[in-house]
Amino acid sequence: MKKLQAKLQPAQSGFTLIEIAIVLVIIGLLLGGVLQGQQLIENSRVKSATNDFNGVSAGAFSYQDRYGRLPGDDPGALAARGTSWAAVTAGNGNGAVDALAANVFDGAAGEGDDFFQHLRAAGFIAGDPADLAAAALPQNPFGGLIGVTNESIINGLLGLKVCMNNVTGSSAIALDTQLDDGAGTTGRMRASDNATNTTPTTAAVAGATYNEDGLYIVCYRI
Repeated sequence: MKKLQAKLQPAQSGFTLIEIAIVLVIIGLLLGGVLQGQQLIENSRVKSATNDFNGVSAGAFSYQDRYGRLPGDDPGALAARGTSWAAVTAGNGNGAVDALAANVFDGAAGEGDDFFQHLRAAGFIAGDPADLAAAALPQNPFGGLIGVTNESIINGLLGLKVCMNNVTGSSAIALDTQLDDGAGTTGRMRASDNATNTTPTTAAVAGATYNEDGLYIVCYRI
């Protein structure tokens, strides 16, 4: 009887080397797919951000060609132009978009929100021309906002700049390389640390190397 019971007990066995190898290959493929998917998403965001920089720049120049004024500064941006202009704030007509770095991502003062109001009313970018302050600022592909400033920033970059916040270090490298010289402290694109600054710094900053683990505010002169 004891011999019969021993024969009826199921045999215990583990995974074979082939089965373990197959599982490891599957895990590797899954991890590779996830990493590749993340890279594709980042590449898509960089491409979208590049299009946004170029699109806002093109819209500003097209606006200037049509109306003879910069968007945001245009004193003739009034309801008399049509229904899309009914809730738009006119600029002061001094020849510059008065937008300080301190208000680049809130649009609470100056002509930073007017800039986007005018572009929307003229049909150069999508959105509601009646939106004010931060609500007037377009979203950027990195979950932040797009704003403008004409204040001298980061080692003395003058002129009207389009800025984005919440930009990852690797994306900042790609943007700066595609649009400028790849260094965050020189050229037409400048960057400051998003982790410690809610607005682009107006002071000179040391070093020109991006940290891929960081978050940045990047500004591009149009």
